[in-house]
Amino acid sequence: MGRVTAPNQVPPVPPADLPGTLGELRASGHDYRTVKQELRDNLLARMRAGEERFPGIVGYQDTVLPEVERALLAGHDMVLLGERGQGKTRLIRSLGALLDEWTPVIPGSVLNEHPMHPLTPASRALVAERGDDLPIGWLHRSMRYGEKLATPDTSVGDLIGDVDPIRLAQGRTLGDPETIHFGLVPRTNRGVFAVNELPDLAERIQVALLNVLEERDIQVRGYQLRLPLDLLLVASANPEDYTNRGRIITPLKDRFGAEVRTHYPLDLELELELIRQEADLVAAVPEHVLEVLARFARAVRESPSVDPRSGVSARFAIAAAETVAAAALRRAGLLATAAHEAPVARVGDAVSVTSTLRGKVEFESGEEGREIEVLGHLLRTATAETFRARLAGLDLSGFTALVAEGGEIETGELVSSAELLRQVGTVPGLAKVLDRLGLGDAPTPEEAAAGIEFVLEGLHLTRRLGKDVTESGRTVYGGRG
Repeated sequence: MGRVTAPNQVPPVPPADLPGTLGELRASGHDYRTVKQELRDNLLARMRAGEERFPGIVGYQDTVLPEVERALLAGHDMVLLGERGQGKTRLIRSLGALLDEWTPVIPGSVLNEHPMHPLTPASRALVAERGDDLPIGWLHRSMRYGEKLATPDTSVGDLIGDVDPIRLAQGRTLGDPETIHFGLVPRTNRGVFAVNELPDLAERIQVALLNVLEERDIQVRGYQLRLPLDLLLVASANPEDYTNRGRIITPLKDRFGAEVRTHYPLDLELELELIRQEADLVAAVPEHVLEVLARFARAVRESPSVDPRSGVSARFAIAAAETVAAAALRRAGLLATAAHEAPVARVGDAVSVTSTLRGKVEFESGEEGREIEVLGHLLRTATAETFRARLAGLDLSGFTALVAEGGEIETGELVSSAELLRQVGTVPGLAKVLDRLGLGDAPTPEEAAAGIEFVLEGLHLTRRLGKDVTESGRTVYGGRG
């Protein structure tokens, strides 16, 4: 799993030492291979060298990736089945990195035809005419990947192609490849093509993909073009839609050689690793705060109040971490005139997540109007679990003693670290707490404040401290819960 980023569409310049003509290409010992042979050979080469095969993919090493590798080695087109935000598109896009870095093409060919394996009559005639003197071009692997997000308005022309009336008017005949304006699939010939959310394609469009998958030819307006397209076709779908009762036609399902089920991170550490890798944090977020957010995302995913069919994307936890970091940066900015405040997130900053991210979650119909309440409860649960996991067995009596005789500690989004530390003073056991939280032997005031606020909130959630929220939004800890 991982963040989905658009493939690079600006290829680098081919190295000067690559062959420039078909004769030079043959003399270099180059062998023509299909896309699936390329993928198989390069995957095996990485395996033998002990190199990482799918960089940036987190949480699939022992489950999904072995199935994907078996499909590639078998030369199978595949469909990835999983709920939203499981990194399906990211995984599909990573397949392009297994192609050769450079591959020879006939210059000007919209089908990326190989000089040793021309497809269209015009290209075959050109190769026959020029022979070894035929100039060749080189295509970078970043340009050998194509994808289409399936939408109800997608047409056969978009994916496969359509008749070009101008070329017909010039005297060409129907059935001649020269009369066709090719769609996305043929233009990705000799590459990897992905269809995201395949069941969202209209049935007649799904039918158009049948020949591409099996016979490797295409049909346009009733005319069949014998073009043995060379590509790996990969699709993604939600399991709910990819059934006989869903929106997928059975013959198309049968054409895919492999169905691979994806999943959300199986354990907490993988969820954390994904957040660390993908979140673009504008402020420091301590590990215990990240753990709260990871547990929160998992709790939302497992909640009976949330529709399990839609899933809770991995982007939920990533966006939560980015939001918490932004809250810390906002505090630092607003307090800049009063005191220097480095941006360090606290557990209290996570409260804003429940309102800003509720749109990422599909709730059951009976929870209408209670969305923020449900998320708030799950966030408190995640905080309490993290508190127990991180600080179990520690003597925290020094913190409860702070308010034992009617004392109060006030914190909140706009309470500076210096102000919070001044209220707390010297607390027995604080050093051990900060050590457990991974804040080191010499934490900054902002890190110490983050640790103290976490302890206060944890003591409240485990019913050892009382808590009130003032009209101004500040939090006051004091007495017993």
